[in-house]
Amino acid sequence: MNDSNLSLEQEFNVKSFETTVASMSREQAQQSLVRLYRDSLVREETYKNLLKHHWGIGDSPLA
Repeated sequence: MNDSNLSLEQEFNVKSFETTVASMSREQAQQSLVRLYRDSLVREETYKNLLKHHWGIGDSPLA
């Protein structure tokens, strides 16, 4: 999988991650995938809260 929108450094990081995943057991890979998904949800919620704060919408935990 090659995404031309990624920088050279990001492409390197993807390749490094592929190498790491290849050496994991199935259970380790599944646990890692769940952690990554959880982290992406936290990141998404953080972005939403930052945008709400920036736009002055609703109650923000940053106020």
